[in-house]
Amino acid sequence: MTDTPNERDRLLMHAYIDGELDPANAIAVEQRIAADPALAGERTRVEALRRALQERLPPEMPPPGLEARVRRTVGVAAERARPTWRALAASILVAVMASSATTWLVLQPAPGDSVADAVMDGHLRALMAPQPIDVASSDRHTVKPWFQGKIPQAPRVVDLAPEGFPLVGGRIDVIGRQGVPSLVYRRRQHVISVTAVPDSAHQEPPRSVKGYNVMRWAADGIGYWAVSDLNADELATFARLFRETPADR
Repeated sequence: MTDTPNERDRLLMHAYIDGELDPANAIAVEQRIAADPALAGERTRVEALRRALQERLPPEMPPPGLEARVRRTVGVAAERARPTWRALAASILVAVMASSATTWLVLQPAPGDSVADAVMDGHLRALMAPQPIDVASSDRHTVKPWFQGKIPQAPRVVDLAPEGFPLVGGRIDVIGRQGVPSLVYRRRQHVISVTAVPDSAHQEPPRSVKGYNVMRWAADGIGYWAVSDLNADELATFARLFRETPADR
């Protein structure tokens, strides 16, 4: 296993996501993804970026000549039906954006977005990064001090490993032009982001957005937002344990 998928596997994965593979090759790619955590992570990041592009960028008619340029770029003859030139163009765009700072710009919260939307965007950006954390540690005594001096207030950090939600680290997200701390926990293969935001007038109920569950609770003037593709019941259990577990345990 490698930490980074090779170029051939990446290209096959893009074709798989686009629905451009025949059934036999699609099954082979599915098996490859299931056996390679790095490739599975790459798939998650690409699919998250695609969803963000669909939500953020309005559909527009392609300019004249774009189809021909895309076909020339990838060496596809005009008479070939597969892969479609639109799918190829989308794959090129995602590949370029996933490897550049443009990803951060596309996923920046749009004016008027709620705190929940901004927290969700931070979670998606983390999933598309090589690692969803800036500091990697399962020790809360390492993670909490790391935030000090970087943001106004370090978050409350609890050890939930005995309950099956191990801490894996933390990162800094930006919400409303302010740096805020995000803790990262895991449940099996699921990533849970817990972002601490100074409490405000936003009173938003838990919700599900495109397969991701979002939960919010408040304590000591701080709003805590948990985001994950974990099922709603397990995320609710995590939120309860986070609230009830003493920080000094």
